[in-house]
Amino acid sequence: MLINQTTPFDPNFCRNEREVESKLIVSYLLPALGYEISMWQQEKSYHRFRLDFLAIANQQKHETDNVIIEAKHPDKNLNDHIDQLSQYMLHINVKYGLLTNGREIRIYQKVNDEIQIIFHCFGRGIEGKIDEIKALIGKKTLTIQSKDNGVMKIVAVYHNKGGVGKTTTVINLAATLSKQGKKVLIIDMDSQANTTFATGLVNFGDEEKDTLKDNNIYHVLRHDELFSIKETVRKSRFTSYDMDVIPSHIHLMKHENELNQLDYSKVILIQKLKAVQEQYDVVLIDTPPSLNLYARVALITTDYLLIPSDLKPFANEGLENVKEFVKEIDGYRKFLTRSPIKILGVLPTKISTHAKFGQSTLQNRMNTVEERYQIEVLRDCIIYERDDLAKCVEQTLEVGELEIADPRAIFDYNPKSKSVDEFETLAQLISQRIGLT
Repeated sequence: MLINQTTPFDPNFCRNEREVESKLIVSYLLPALGYEISMWQQEKSYHRFRLDFLAIANQQKHETDNVIIEAKHPDKNLNDHIDQLSQYMLHINVKYGLLTNGREIRIYQKVNDEIQIIFHCFGRGIEGKIDEIKALIGKKTLTIQSKDNGVMKIVAVYHNKGGVGKTTTVINLAATLSKQGKKVLIIDMDSQANTTFATGLVNFGDEEKDTLKDNNIYHVLRHDELFSIKETVRKSRFTSYDMDVIPSHIHLMKHENELNQLDYSKVILIQKLKAVQEQYDVVLIDTPPSLNLYARVALITTDYLLIPSDLKPFANEGLENVKEFVKEIDGYRKFLTRSPIKILGVLPTKISTHAKFGQSTLQNRMNTVEERYQIEVLRDCIIYERDDLAKCVEQTLEVGELEIADPRAIFDYNPKSKSVDEFETLAQLISQRIGLT
């Protein structure tokens, strides 16, 4: 007999492992999470393992969308069984696992090659936690996630204050994602064209050799039928791995008023990206440090927002403007039936490597951002200010009498740089949060 999920669950009714299985998992949890009898298997043999339960969110999808549920005797300490659950999840490549002895419920997530706990509650009072559990491993949640897998993700990198390391973040994050096997497109929306330059596309020595002025992001936004992504994209020379770029141009600034008169210019990028959504895993949009049209287009188009900041007082104060800008854009997105922008967090950039600074000032600044502006700081992904990180984009080649920009990704310029590890950590976190892993 199934127990109504609003009925208080009493763990004292579970006197052994079988009763944990029947009274908590079968009669309570699985129905509450939306798994009908046909969607889960008990005593499931899988290779050399025998699973207590395997809940299947989508029959048509890979095993990663399933949930392993392991039941233990009420007197057992769950810490003694974490390794066993980890073996199951890693070997079978299942993203989520639930471990319970009736008195305690834990949910674990596979992140790369590690298992991390993401939820914990006690059996008594679980009826008040059901919605939280459903949001993590409910059948509906995992079905939606499985639909999102393989869909191109769009990330805007934005702060309305300049000089915070935005371009360095975009180009090296993109290069690292490409190195990790992702198909990457960069879109430069800043009239300063720093990202276009840093990715090696500005290879002319004078105006006559300007190969970008007649085919750049302006033309993509200006013409609803012409200048598709395929027609405008350029291959970057910035990294040894393939990476595509939609370039910007210094002339972008003078076209802003013109584009403002065209209603479709704010949404045309969404449509043009849909035409190439099978070709890319992730799109990174570099934005101007302002509240202008191009910043608006970027935030209207994006799915996610990453906010690089050196965490200095002026940059921190600017976060209030960022929040208000996002709120305004979300109002416009609602009109377009687009979901609100998902903020990935504030990324500390251009941070001093001085030990004393890191131990005191940096910690205080990160705490201030989270407390005052209610935005998560990506504390495990700090990008420090290093000479090789600056020099890698300053490389040049001499061709005849011309000095041509020849920038390099940090891992191509100096594979032993600590910045390489920092961007790999950032790429892994971003991949995890936007569903690329």
